Amino acid sequence: MNRSMNTSTQYLDTSKTIVDENATESYFELQNRSNTSNNNEEDITSKVPTKKSVREIINEQENELIFENSRNSAETVLDEEAAMQTNSEKKETMLAEEDLDFPEGGLKAYGVVLGSFFGLTSAYGLLNISGVIQTYISENQLSGVKESTISWIFSINMFITFITCVFSGTYFDRNGATKPIVLGGLLTVAGLFATANCTKVWHFILGFSIVTGLGLGLAASPLIGAISHYFNKRRGLMNSLSSTGGSIGGIAFPFMLRKLYAEVGFEWAMRIFAFVHLACYCVAVALVHERLPHVTNKGTWVNRARTYMTCIDFKGLRDKKFFFCVLGCVFAECSALSVATYFASYSRAHGFSLSGAYLLISLGHVGGIPGRWITGYYSDIIGRFNVMILTAFVYGIFSMVILLPFADKHRFVLYIYTVFWGFSTGSVFSLLAVCCGQVSRTEEFGRRYGTMYCIVACGTLVWIPICGAIIGEQSLTDYRNYIIFSSLTSVASGICYMISKFFCVGAHPLTKF
Repeated sequence: MNRSMNTSTQYLDTSKTIVDENATESYFELQNRSNTSNNNEEDITSKVPTKKSVREIINEQENELIFENSRNSAETVLDEEAAMQTNSEKKETMLAEEDLDFPEGGLKAYGVVLGSFFGLTSAYGLLNISGVIQTYISENQLSGVKESTISWIFSINMFITFITCVFSGTYFDRNGATKPIVLGGLLTVAGLFATANCTKVWHFILGFSIVTGLGLGLAASPLIGAISHYFNKRRGLMNSLSSTGGSIGGIAFPFMLRKLYAEVGFEWAMRIFAFVHLACYCVAVALVHERLPHVTNKGTWVNRARTYMTCIDFKGLRDKKFFFCVLGCVFAECSALSVATYFASYSRAHGFSLSGAYLLISLGHVGGIPGRWITGYYSDIIGRFNVMILTAFVYGIFSMVILLPFADKHRFVLYIYTVFWGFSTGSVFSLLAVCCGQVSRTEEFGRRYGTMYCIVACGTLVWIPICGAIIGEQSLTDYRNYIIFSSLTSVASGICYMISKFFCVGAHPLTKF
């Protein structure tokens, strides 16, 4: 019996070995067939593998399983990274900048705001009093020239100012703030010295329009952009405080020029005016410095030229929120600057003396001071776009409801209007850059801000002459048509900012943005 059991056990072991060998042979035959079907060019006989034990086969299967799991894990990681990148892009779309730390204060940060204040006193102040210069030269040096022709002096000046912002914005991103502010200040002073000797239209175009325009454009972007390096949550308020310099210049410069015109004449008035601008720029150069690192490896001259040739970020206009923000800026700037250019002559048509016209301009910029502060403060509370939208609509409606029907009969209406105009334009000028920054990341702000003002430049180049053509013979009817045109332009600006906000936050009009 024991012998029978041993014989049975041997038989079973032999059978198991045969089965194992047959299984091994079957596995390799299947593997050989699979390899043969994958590569028909190789000889079938050369594919016969060496027989392996069951344990080796099991180990190979385990290794294949581990490899498959690793590959699936890698694919899962890639999917997670893609999802994270998508979420990051969504966050960029909402333009949250928690990845950057802003000082939000400190001696150096407030020094930048103060330096920007003095620099913008010169830059914005000169733009704000273009009407003072326009009124004087149209009644003296260019008394026999049509208003539509004189308007080209100021439209070209604004065009060059804004188009130069494109390159100064890119230069600021790559090299910092000091050099463009220095060069801008020198060109502004040189342009004013040249303006002092102008007697013909082409003289004013060369001296005032081109040289002074280049200076203002070079300095504007770094003066404004440097503040965005130090402030995020309080950016609206700080930009408002710095741009108050434009209102201070708009108040002081008309009184100064009126007195200088009478005492020393136009030539020396412009020269003294130039020295005032030189002092303002000296303070700006001393205090305004960038915080974020700029480009250290600037590459070859060819690469530098290519950088400035491509610094206009028209691809950014594919972003709908940025596109309508730019369009709103164009309408807002054209409306505000056209009034700054022609309101003095408008008041002259309504019986004001030259001194009275200059007083109205100064009062307008007095209203601009609380306009910049109040709207800057509330822009950080209720949203920058919300303040821009409200201001644009209220100003456009106010002009048509108050100024249009009552200005011809009651002169005091012009005093009310000019203060309200100053309040509105003060808020507009202080928040345009902030709104651009809200739909742009910090590192691309200079380029996008410059691009925005490149388009504004093209708008003002034709807008001011269009307004001059509407004014025509300077009758009250012509000026009435001009006020309607300017008011509708302001309303169009508010509509564009509403659309830009819609693409950012959706159909939520009460959302802070």
